Amino acid sequence: MSQDFFDLHDLTQGLARELGPGINTRIFAGDQAMLSVVRMAPHASGKIHNHDEEQWGVCLEGDAVRIQEGKEFPVKAGQFWRTPGGVMHGIRAGANGALVLDIFAPPRKAYTKAGTGFGTG
Repeated sequence: MSQDFFDLHDLTQGLARELGPGINTRIFAGDQAMLSVVRMAPHASGKIHNHDEEQWGVCLEGDAVRIQEGKEFPVKAGQFWRTPGGVMHGIRAGANGALVLDIFAPPRKAYTKAGTGFGTG
């Protein structure tokens, strides 16, 4: 494949990161935006955090609870959401886990290097 084409399920592509126990992602950073393919084990929970970048999330598989500004929003496959920069947020996977696609603009600098820990989503 070209360096500009990717496969959602190819775990050899992208920059691998562990975001927390049971939460792993593959990062694909461009010039103006960044995608993060997040795989969450059943009941895995990301820490509540915020960042300057705008974020959109899409639940591709499974279900989860999106926590945003102290409120909980159940989400399932096919649903998506927007989180403005600076807003406190997090996510908790449901009983079957979840596959979430996060889109950031601009790319998060903290995510462009391999490593662990930067919340989730």
